[in-house]
Amino acid sequence: MEPESGVPNPRNPPALSWMHLSRNLLLAYQSLGVVYGDLSTSPLYVYSSTFIGKLQKHQNEEAIFGAFSLIFWTITLIPLLKYVFILLSADDNGEGGTFALYSLLCRHAKFSLLPNQQAADEELSAYKYGPSSQALPSSPLKRFLEKHKKLRTALLIVVLIGASMVIGDGVLTPAISVLSAVSGLQVTEEKLTNGECLLISCVIIVGLFALQHCGTHRVAFVFAPIVIIWLFSIFSIGLYNTIHWNPKIVRALSPYYVVKFFKETGTEAMFADLGHFTAFSIRLAFALVIYPALVVQYMGQAAFLSKNINSIPYSFYDSIPEPVFWPVFVIATLAAIVGSQSVITATFSIVKQCHALGCFPRVKVVHTSRHIYGQIYIPEINWILMVLTLSITIGFRDTTWIGNAYGLACMTVMFVTTFLMALVIVFVWQWSLLLAGAFLLFFWTIEGVYLSAALIKVPQGGWVPIVLSCIFMVVMFVWHYGTRKKYNYDLHNKVSLKWLLGLGPSLGIVRVPGIGLIYSELATGVPAIFSHFVTNLPAFHQVLVFVCVKSVPVPFVAPDERFLIGRVCPRPYRMYRCIVRYGYKDIQKDDGDFENQLIQSIAEFIQMEAEEPQFSSSESSSLDGRMAVISTRNIQSTTSLVISEIEESSLGSLSSIQSGKSVALQRLRSAYEDENPQIRRRQVRFQLPPNQGMDPAVRDELLDLVQAKEAGVAYIMGHSYVKGRRSSSFLKKLVIDIGYSFLRKNCRGPAVALNIPHISLIEVGMIYYV
Repeated sequence: MEPESGVPNPRNPPALSWMHLSRNLLLAYQSLGVVYGDLSTSPLYVYSSTFIGKLQKHQNEEAIFGAFSLIFWTITLIPLLKYVFILLSADDNGEGGTFALYSLLCRHAKFSLLPNQQAADEELSAYKYGPSSQALPSSPLKRFLEKHKKLRTALLIVVLIGASMVIGDGVLTPAISVLSAVSGLQVTEEKLTNGECLLISCVIIVGLFALQHCGTHRVAFVFAPIVIIWLFSIFSIGLYNTIHWNPKIVRALSPYYVVKFFKETGTEAMFADLGHFTAFSIRLAFALVIYPALVVQYMGQAAFLSKNINSIPYSFYDSIPEPVFWPVFVIATLAAIVGSQSVITATFSIVKQCHALGCFPRVKVVHTSRHIYGQIYIPEINWILMVLTLSITIGFRDTTWIGNAYGLACMTVMFVTTFLMALVIVFVWQWSLLLAGAFLLFFWTIEGVYLSAALIKVPQGGWVPIVLSCIFMVVMFVWHYGTRKKYNYDLHNKVSLKWLLGLGPSLGIVRVPGIGLIYSELATGVPAIFSHFVTNLPAFHQVLVFVCVKSVPVPFVAPDERFLIGRVCPRPYRMYRCIVRYGYKDIQKDDGDFENQLIQSIAEFIQMEAEEPQFSSSESSSLDGRMAVISTRNIQSTTSLVISEIEESSLGSLSSIQSGKSVALQRLRSAYEDENPQIRRRQVRFQLPPNQGMDPAVRDELLDLVQAKEAGVAYIMGHSYVKGRRSSSFLKKLVIDIGYSFLRKNCRGPAVALNIPHISLIEVGMIYYV
């Protein structure tokens, strides 16, 4: 849950408290369907997956007691103690997961490998979350990690391993959950064959992925009741089985039975596949609803199995009283679908965050809800997940082997999360290294047992998440490596401001009416694409704006803090810089107001620069001007320019574009908009305010800005070809010339990803030899 913004109003605490409580109750209700579905369906297959292989010879009442005791203490120590009581305190402005922990670390220590990081980013309101990193002197460990780039790279690789395993979990969860639920049809009087159950499972899986484009928000209120009914059902059945079959199972809550279980089964107990507990966004409701329901259900299953040993293969469905079998089967199948949905949604989020880190190719991100922020859908990933899930389901046809793979993926994520949390304890909470070491040792000891058990089962299906994670890791590494090499080329080949100033305000070429938006990844300096353009074309626009769209290590950037505006070169050059900042959870939506917000922001910057003396350094002849945060308020509230809105139509498009454009171009644009009505936007006209006391130089600059906007806006981007140098090694050429080139050709282009209108786009071809 995201923290409330703003300061509470002490004059009206009851209303505020009620609003706060009702909002949290609503989010908790929705989280039951979105977060807990995966975890709550684990009783479908845990016991049947436990007593297989070498543990088949230990199928007796004492072993059942020991297995339940082991399950109880596992969900008590890992999900309840670790996630609810510890990790929830380390959320990143309401966000959880490996990326949230990594983001916190990057903000409190210089661990980030993201380019374009600036001191101004640390002034973001979301950046200063938690204790200040300056409160205590820098520790030797912190200085050591910051000094060695290889260690920071290793930390990023650890985070990406966790992310890859989460993506693998998105493949395995639908397979094991749906197969386990449908297997209930094999315990009925008219038993279905394995092939028939497999066919039904595949149909459900295809339907699940086919409906993803509708968005979770449209069915979120359906998900929560399903999970609530499911939890009530398993709690009731578990309580009935405990009382009816073997009330003595309550004794197994003692850890004595865990010790006895290991003593009797030896190392074979490590084969038990009990690590089916995901680590995504565990909330307080877990302790109040999920935890009691799971404990009672596992207790009831154990009580039933202690008197019905032969029912282990179908333990859950056999333990259901006959009168309620079919209702429970239906709700179990629905709960399996909900659980799969929650993991698929989490996978979309992880891919989006990897892209924000510069570690995943550009993909189409669709914001599926206007009211619930963060609800996204990624078509390419959705269909890839569907194909992989169907392949796993058809290839294995057995929940035991899929469970082995699933357990390895979950335990790897938990292992990585524990490591990152230990670093957060030291560098973010600024607690002692000894306490962090105790946390790491305690939970790694527990999780290490399960992880080693999962690794032993690599030949029996455990290889699947390893293969999947390796594939995703290769994609991430190649993309990250190629992107950084391209950025470093831009950084070392940027245009010298001394050379630019030597050209004079006219830049040595003809300055034509209009605004040129030059996109680059550089946050400082003039990119090489500019000199490449200038040397090949004899004209440039009257107003130039160097635009940099970049990610910062925070989950969200407030709209009022998104734009950084500055000046490049002295005032007569009419050259500016705009840095647009997004967090790793932000969605770049095409709201049609970017040009208007940009013009307004530059106008406010010009006004601010003239009024505030600290901006006088912007006239420096050797450095970029100071950057200022310009709030993207409603365009009607600006004091720098007067705005009027006109209903846009084909005739309006013709009449509004008169300055500096030929009739042929006007007709072309009008025809283009008529054929593509979905891109037509409201037209905003800027005018200077009737302020006689305005500085003449400021007025002239604002007038040039308004006239340039009326003449039209052009988007200039580099169409780059990245190749390895001739002197590069074979491996580097393989990565750059084949791997990175393949990914760039098959991912979304930067212009599409940035929502740049195609009719206004100018691409400048460049070859990067890295």
